[in-house]
Amino acid sequence: MSREQSFMKAAFFGVVADDLVFPFPSLGEAEAKQMRALSKGIAQALADHDPAQLDSDRDIPAPLLDKLRAAGAFGIHLPKAVGGAGLSVFGATRIAQGVAELDPAVALMLLTHGAMGARAIDAFGSEAQKARHLPELASGRSIAAFALTEHSSGSDAATIRTQAMWDEADGRFKLDGEKPWVSNGSIADVFAVFARTNRADEGHKPALTGFIVPAAAGVSVGEQHRTLGVRGLSVAPVRFDQVPIDRDQVLGEVGRGYRVAMGVLNDARISLAAFSFGQARAILQRIIQHVGHRRSFGRAIGEFPIIKDKIAKMMADCYAVESMVYLTAGLVDRKVEDYSLESAICRVASVESLWRVVNEALQVVAGRGYVEGGGFERALRDARVGFVIDGTNETLRCFIALSGLRGPGERLEVESALLEPLKGFGLLRRFAPRKVREALRRERIARAHPLLSREAVFFEEAVAEFHEASMRALREHGREIAEMQYTQKRLANAAIDLYALAACLSRTSLAIESRGESGARREIDLTTMFASAANGRMRAHLRRLEHNDDELRKLIAARTYTDAGYPFDVL
Repeated sequence: MSREQSFMKAAFFGVVADDLVFPFPSLGEAEAKQMRALSKGIAQALADHDPAQLDSDRDIPAPLLDKLRAAGAFGIHLPKAVGGAGLSVFGATRIAQGVAELDPAVALMLLTHGAMGARAIDAFGSEAQKARHLPELASGRSIAAFALTEHSSGSDAATIRTQAMWDEADGRFKLDGEKPWVSNGSIADVFAVFARTNRADEGHKPALTGFIVPAAAGVSVGEQHRTLGVRGLSVAPVRFDQVPIDRDQVLGEVGRGYRVAMGVLNDARISLAAFSFGQARAILQRIIQHVGHRRSFGRAIGEFPIIKDKIAKMMADCYAVESMVYLTAGLVDRKVEDYSLESAICRVASVESLWRVVNEALQVVAGRGYVEGGGFERALRDARVGFVIDGTNETLRCFIALSGLRGPGERLEVESALLEPLKGFGLLRRFAPRKVREALRRERIARAHPLLSREAVFFEEAVAEFHEASMRALREHGREIAEMQYTQKRLANAAIDLYALAACLSRTSLAIESRGESGARREIDLTTMFASAANGRMRAHLRRLEHNDDELRKLIAARTYTDAGYPFDVL
C-alpha cells in the first residue's frame, strides 16, 4: 500500500480505497494499560475541583496545575525520549477526549500546550531545540502556546502583519507585532510564534516563519479576554516589542512557516475533534440519566417516542463522530502520509455534532437548561469554541472541497485555479490518481462485513455519484471552481457523510468479527440508522448542485447590503 494515498482524495476519483480504513484501529494491550493508568491519574487530579467554579473564576488555579503535572497530563502528546508518555496518536487522542468529558477548559489548555505549542517543536524543531524545550514541556514545568491568528488575518494567514526582520548589525531577527487571541497566553512560558520575515509594504505575499519565543523581555501579555465559554482557559493578547530572536530559534526553515503552522493544525484537528466528542459524550450521559428520572404524566419522559427520537439521533451522531476520529488517529499511527482531508472532516463534523447534541439536551431539560447552575448552559457556551478555534467551519469546508477536487482537476487542467486558495493551508501534497488505481482496483467496499451489505451499497453508490458530481462541477465551472462556494459547501457536506459512513462500516465490521452479530447489535443498529440518514443527506446535497436557488440567494444578500439592514416594517 502506498503511504501517499488518502481515502477521501481517492473518493473524489470514485475509488474506494478500503485497505486504508480496514481494519478499524485499536490499541495494543500494553498501551491500553498505560493509557488507562494515565487517564485515572488525570481524573484523580481533577476529582476535587469544581468546573463551575473554574468557569466563574476564569482561571485554572496553580494547585490544579501542579496536580496535572504530577499526573503526567502535560506529556500525553510527547515521546518518551523527552519525558512524555510516548503514546500513539490514538492513545493521546483518547486521553484528550476523557479530559474534555471532565472539564473542557482544562482539556483545551492541555491540548493547546501539547498538540499545538509543544507539537510544533516536536514535529519541526531541530534536535537541539527539542533537547532544550521538550523535557520541560513534557513535565509541565514549562507551558506552551501557539500564536498564529491576528486581527487582520482571521482564517487568512496570508495577511499576518507581525514581522520578524533580520537586523544585520545585531545578527538577529527583531520580532514586532501582536497576536490578539493566544490560548494559554497568560500562563505560557514559551510561544510558537508565526511572523512575516519580509515587509508588509513590499506588496508581496508574506514569507512566514515560525519561531520559538520564550516569555522574556519584550514579550507582554494583555488583559485576559472574557470569553463566552471555556472560561478557565487563558485567552489573552500577546505583544512582541523588538524581541531579539536568534537563528537557532527558527522553527523549520525561514520563509516556510505556512508548512509548520498548517502541519501542526492538521494534526491538532484530530485532538480537537476528540475534544468536541468528549463534551458531547458527557452531555449525552447526563441526558440519559435525566430522561430516566424525570417524570411527566405518570411516567419517565424517556418513554415518550419524541424523546426516544432525540436520544437515538444523539447516539447515532456520537457514534459516527467517534468512529471518524479514531479511524483518522489510526491513519496517522500507520504512517499514512496524507490525512489532511480526513482530519478537517473530523474537526467540522465533531463540533457540529456537539452543537446538535447540546441543543437537543437543552430542549430535553427544558427550562432547567436556560438558567445557570445546572451545567447545561455552561455546556452550551463551551460548545461554541470548536467552531472558531483553528479556523471557521466555512473555511474548512472550502478546504475539504478544493483539496479533494485538485486531483480530478488536473485532468481538466484547472489545477492552477485550485492551487491558489489552498496555499494558505500549507497542505499541497500531490495526489496521484494513477498510483491509486493501480494499487486499488476495486469499486466496492469489499471488506465491510456481509451483515452490513445494505449500508455498504449505500456507500458504494454514493461514492460513484460523488465522483460524477465532482467531475460535472469541474467541467461546468473550470477555473472558476475556486469561487463557487455553494458548490464547495455541498461537495464538502457529502464528503463528510461519506467518510463518517466508511468509519462506521469499518468499526462495526470489527465489532461483528470480534463479538458476533448479537454482541455487536448496538453498533449494527447505530450504523444502520446513520447510514439511512447520511444517504438521504448526500443525495440531497448532490442534487442541489444542479437544481438550486443559489443566484436568488446571492441577489437577496446583495440587496440587503444595499439596504444596510432589514428594510421592512408592517407600519
